[in-house]
Amino acid sequence: MQRRLSLVLVSMVLTGVALVFGQPRDAGDVVARIRAEGLQRSRALALYRTLTDEIGARLTGSPAHLQAARWARDRFAEWGLANPQLEPYEFGRGWQLEHVSVEMTEPRYVPLIAYAEAWSPSTAGVVSGRAVYVGDKTAEEIQAMAGQLRGAIVLTHLPVIEFVARDRPQPGLDERPVETGNPSLPVARTRTPSRELMPLLGRAGAAVALRPSAYRDGTVGVTGNRDTPSDSVPSIVIAGEQYNVIARLAAQGRPVSLRVELRTRYFEEDRNSYNVIAEIPGQDPKLRDQVVLIGAHLDSWHTASGATDNADGAVAAMEAMRIIRAIGTAPRRTIRVALWSGEEQGLLGARAYLARHFATPAARNQLAVYLNDDPGSGKTLGFYMEGNTGAKALFDGWLAPLKDLGATRNIIEGIGSTDHVPFNEAGLPGFNVIKDFTAYDERTRHTNADYPERMTEDALKQSAIVMATFAWQAAMLEGTIPRMTAK
Repeated sequence: MQRRLSLVLVSMVLTGVALVFGQPRDAGDVVARIRAEGLQRSRALALYRTLTDEIGARLTGSPAHLQAARWARDRFAEWGLANPQLEPYEFGRGWQLEHVSVEMTEPRYVPLIAYAEAWSPSTAGVVSGRAVYVGDKTAEEIQAMAGQLRGAIVLTHLPVIEFVARDRPQPGLDERPVETGNPSLPVARTRTPSRELMPLLGRAGAAVALRPSAYRDGTVGVTGNRDTPSDSVPSIVIAGEQYNVIARLAAQGRPVSLRVELRTRYFEEDRNSYNVIAEIPGQDPKLRDQVVLIGAHLDSWHTASGATDNADGAVAAMEAMRIIRAIGTAPRRTIRVALWSGEEQGLLGARAYLARHFATPAARNQLAVYLNDDPGSGKTLGFYMEGNTGAKALFDGWLAPLKDLGATRNIIEGIGSTDHVPFNEAGLPGFNVIKDFTAYDERTRHTNADYPERMTEDALKQSAIVMATFAWQAAMLEGTIPRMTAK
């Protein structure tokens, strides 16, 4: 009798410990099954290769992004997820790059590393001639040069003297406070700000504008503005070191001749973009209408294959859902996945989803948590906790069984500029994973170097296992994840 009482007391203590850390009694078994499925039967690398090698860059509004969205939806259907769909929101016209070529032909021949800014119009065929340098000119001086600018190839910026040469500080390495958020990086400079310069060039009838990238060693950072007028001056970004050569020569009055051709295409027929949504329905009659949402942005910029920004995150979310479905566990809450579009244009897909589904207090009460995978590359190290100490206590318990896989610690600080931010602004618990920033800001983010070689199969597997584990733990949680005040 005494032994039985002791066992009951031990059982009660263990149950209490499990509830303190937000873990159901069978947590260890399910976490082990998630790990086994994610390590032994992983689809992560195959998914990653499709996104990066076969589909490639996925600019929001482009045919490639729509191809990727349809492909992801079809994978969710193949795995037996419920309600796989493309959910539209109005984005605007699409765009794709069809051809770009920039060459120096005098004083010698050099092919230049060059990419169009997204939503730039095409050149009027092949443009050849002397480069006109205005990087050191005031607006008044540029206006006075109008005769030289008609039909000209214009070098708009000063030579680059400060290159992007470092990454943001890496969080999660020790207990010291960390700096988070996108770093302030060097940019190319011009005497006349671009917002004044480009209209001046347009009124003068310039044929094309060339500016330098501030990245090193042939790396070219390129983004774009979806509101760029279709009759604006075509705009191309050139590798910084190469631009410096031609700008220095032109500034010295040395003849520099270039040959440029740019062909782009706008898409006006469908002005929507699409989030990809699917779910595993909850089974608890009292909790099944609550949603554990996981996600990542599927879109990228257009110069490389969007491998670390953000195919790796999209694959982690997709593979996490496959794993949970494959092991056959029945979550109490619904686990839903969202692959966002329009992240690079201002978190547009996530904001549209919030406006549609969580506009009222009653609807917001149904979101248990949002878990996002975006900045950085490599393994998931933990989560940024957005100052939410109550949630951190839960997350620390969930992270503990994953430390042997390289998940180091959750940190109390937050991070901005990605798709969990609108959830936080609405007072909802949204958290983003911590990943490695080595050679991310300095090399791959938003550049022509964002290719899959930066990731390993082990890192892809691990990130999916971490995401699947946290999603399942949140879906099974007794009680709720604490919320912060809306921002």
